[in-house]
Amino acid sequence: MIKLSVNINKIATLRNARGGNTPNLLKMAEDIQTFGADGITVHPRPDERHIRYNDAIDLGKSVKKEFNIEGNPIDKFVNLILEIKPTQVTLVPDEVDAITSNAGWDTKKYCNYLKPIIHKFQKAKIRTSIFVDPDLEMVEYAKKTGTDRIELYTEKFAKMYESGDKSSIESYAACSRLANDLKIGVNAGHDLSLKNIEFFAKNVPYLDEVSIGHALISESIYMGIDNVINLYIDKLSR
Repeated sequence: MIKLSVNINKIATLRNARGGNTPNLLKMAEDIQTFGADGITVHPRPDERHIRYNDAIDLGKSVKKEFNIEGNPIDKFVNLILEIKPTQVTLVPDEVDAITSNAGWDTKKYCNYLKPIIHKFQKAKIRTSIFVDPDLEMVEYAKKTGTDRIELYTEKFAKMYESGDKSSIESYAACSRLANDLKIGVNAGHDLSLKNIEFFAKNVPYLDEVSIGHALISESIYMGIDNVINLYIDKLSR
């Protein structure tokens, strides 16, 4: 089974727009797990424009299934992770002012930078994953960092698939096969949606988990979040 982790950043964005506590982030996280999702993902950013650091701490106490926290491993983020000890930390090389994540790590260039950070998290018994583009060399160097998993950055796939071009799936499948050979787990995320998730899941072997936020929350406006989560689960398990 490919696990579904729901990124709830957009729920926090909606809450923050009015300055109150509607929708209630903790209740939504609880409901999302009840509806069938395997976990919750958040990506707190330094400006706290959606998920706040205190949200992450509160969720760490209340999430009953898997809890995945994404972010650039600046000192504040590293300290947050070590305090919460989530199931998984996903390291993302995003700039402080990035609207959203837009690239994977250059694992060759940053190998020696990532190694001690990953070791620190693993010593605390936190599974580590690092964001990578679908490039075989980046997967090879990801192995050298000591990471437990990679997360394949899927924006390229999603854009090409939307235009009718499915050819990029080959690079994702090849990277996943290599990661499996190297004993690295494989996650995927960014711009995956109900339109493309079944094709992606069917054609990328050894996939452990997908993390989906923006599309899933947007689709839920039309179809309801309980229904949408179960549509994803169905497509992931076919």
